[in-house]
Amino acid sequence: MSRSGSLHIKSEQVRDVTVLRCTGRILRGEALHLLKSAVTNLAGMRVIVLDLSEVEMLDGGGLGMLVALQVWTRNNGIQLKLANPSKFAREMFERTGLTCVLHISSVDDAVDLLCKPESRTENMIPAGN
Repeated sequence: MSRSGSLHIKSEQVRDVTVLRCTGRILRGEALHLLKSAVTNLAGMRVIVLDLSEVEMLDGGGLGMLVALQVWTRNNGIQLKLANPSKFAREMFERTGLTCVLHISSVDDAVDLLCKPESRTENMIPAGN
């Protein structure tokens, strides 16, 4: 599914909660535009969960985008949760002190936000370069 240098995002929605499953690399360039677009297109949601369990690389641009998206969601009355970050992503958050800024949750915490699975819809957001 993931190619070197690319980011894939799979979207699942239950009522006013959307989970974006990120796979690949969140790096400067097309990946950041894809992530920003995926989140900002969800302006009507109550909660947006970014599942980072399959993120293999995250650079300063990616960290900056996550902080910018945290600010954007807060300003728009949306909760942004980062769920189950990969070991690499968690280390980056800890080294940069962003664990105090970003809302990082376990998958179990994120699943608690979801209501009934029968109302779930799934969409694939095409990968950038």
